[in-house]
Amino acid sequence: MKKLVFPFFMSLYMAFFMTFVITWINTGLGSGFIGRWAIAFIIAWPIAAVLVLIGGHRVRAFSERLSQKL
Repeated sequence: MKKLVFPFFMSLYMAFFMTFVITWINTGLGSGFIGRWAIAFIIAWPIAAVLVLIGGHRVRAFSERLSQKL
């Protein structure tokens, strides 16, 4: 269970802000924005969660190796 907490919150955080900003840039903050953003978020969050669960440890290991070389 402990290993699922970070991916859960990381994917929630990233999907929330990325879909908000991209929807805002593409469609503006006009009428219906919340609905369009919510649909994008509902689609993006599960995808982000799966990607973090599958590849998060690899990205973390890569970033650690890279930071040691800098």
